[in-house]
Amino acid sequence: MDTNDLSPAELRVWHAFPKGISVDLRAADDEDAAQGADWGQERTVRAEVLRTLLLSGPQEEGEIPALKLAGARITGTLDLAYGTIDHALRLSDCFFEETPLLYAARLRQLSLNGSVLPGLAAAIVQVEGMVHLSGCRFRGPVRLGGARIDGALFMDACEIIPPDTTEWPALRLGHATIGDNLWAPGLVAHGEVRLSGASVAGSATLDRARLGNPGGAALDAETLVVGSNLLMRHIRVQGWIGLRGARVPGRLDLSYAHLSNPGDTALRASSCAIGELWLRKAPPMEGALNLRRTQIEVLFLEPEVLPDEVMLNGLVYTTLTPHESAERRLPMLHSESEGYLPHGYEQLTGAFLRVGDDHAARVVQLAKIRRHRRTLPWQARVWGHLQEATVGYGFRPLLAGFWLLSLLAVGSVVYGLHHPPPLKPDEAPDFNPVFFTLDLLLPVISFGQESAFAPQGWYQTLSYALIVAGWVLATTVFAGVTRTTSRGANPGGSP
Repeated sequence: MDTNDLSPAELRVWHAFPKGISVDLRAADDEDAAQGADWGQERTVRAEVLRTLLLSGPQEEGEIPALKLAGARITGTLDLAYGTIDHALRLSDCFFEETPLLYAARLRQLSLNGSVLPGLAAAIVQVEGMVHLSGCRFRGPVRLGGARIDGALFMDACEIIPPDTTEWPALRLGHATIGDNLWAPGLVAHGEVRLSGASVAGSATLDRARLGNPGGAALDAETLVVGSNLLMRHIRVQGWIGLRGARVPGRLDLSYAHLSNPGDTALRASSCAIGELWLRKAPPMEGALNLRRTQIEVLFLEPEVLPDEVMLNGLVYTTLTPHESAERRLPMLHSESEGYLPHGYEQLTGAFLRVGDDHAARVVQLAKIRRHRRTLPWQARVWGHLQEATVGYGFRPLLAGFWLLSLLAVGSVVYGLHHPPPLKPDEAPDFNPVFFTLDLLLPVISFGQESAFAPQGWYQTLSYALIVAGWVLATTVFAGVTRTTSRGANPGGSP
């Protein structure tokens, strides 16, 4: 390129490039790059000049070339598609008239901090270092799908507002590989943010982000894999978050998050593997919560965060925190969209048993039986009500003891006032109304009274009633004890 054709601003950039010197055309440090369309010729640099410098610019022996430019209005299209750039590329606080084309380019480093652009076309770009898009304002989609970034990707306070949010995702990072952290607190995106299939070696941070795609995918991160944490604290989302099949070995933190997708699912996190899931200090989700088939080590879930509908079939968690009463946790299971599912009750029972809260575990099991009872034919429901009224399905031993003592008292008084005649007077033992009644009530133990005496009339009817009552009490208590014992041996329960 003939340097005689360069403007004064372009000539400054040309001479600074071989030594990697920064050129700052800004009038003030706090000026707004969005006003760049009004900048004059003294701040205008053609994209073709920048392209020539990056691909075949002058070099000086012993110097490291780099393109470092701030506060410029860049006209034309910066087309580096398929190119290999061996120099650092830093265009900060610039105003781009056209979308840069970096498709399949190979770069050492890319920094566009604070710039205003119509968009960015950089699918399958390869960057050896870091990519800085902090504070950028994009008025069109950002395409980084399939990108390979060996360092970190910085998108903090980045704004992506394309004119059409239905045809293309606002941000495409699907199947991208990031060798360090994805740092995007304060990200604003109108339209879908796509992270499906992406891999982040470190943590992904979207704290205080605002994502909006009402009725659609605000964040599609299916099968996302992060090396540490996925942090989305104080995030505000209109639309759904999709994390199906994601792998987060550290913490998935949605503390203080406001998730809104009325009439549909707000958080889709099925078939995930998560170290810790934090849902706390937030208003109730506006939309359903889907955690089907997900495995979580620590579920930090405050009951107030839960929506009216949940999908928890196959959810497995080791620890449930904070510790709440069974009455506070049970609405989560009653809101299950598929109705009664025993697996959820078993998981909650196991969580209580692991922290030694046997009372809460029994309350959950009783609630499980009651819920199951509603699915049975009327005859079974009647029998269930009888068992609950008499012995609380075996989970209330004191209630069973009360009934036993009451029936024992009734039988002892009745038969004490009217002794039944002996079957064999010469061989019968002395009659004892207490032990006679115990013989009727206890189906296993025998004191020799029942077999020796034969009540008649309504006294015989009473004896039959006591025998039936004894069997009901004994079998139900035995079943309850068996359930409790089996859970003590296997706190996780079995579905």
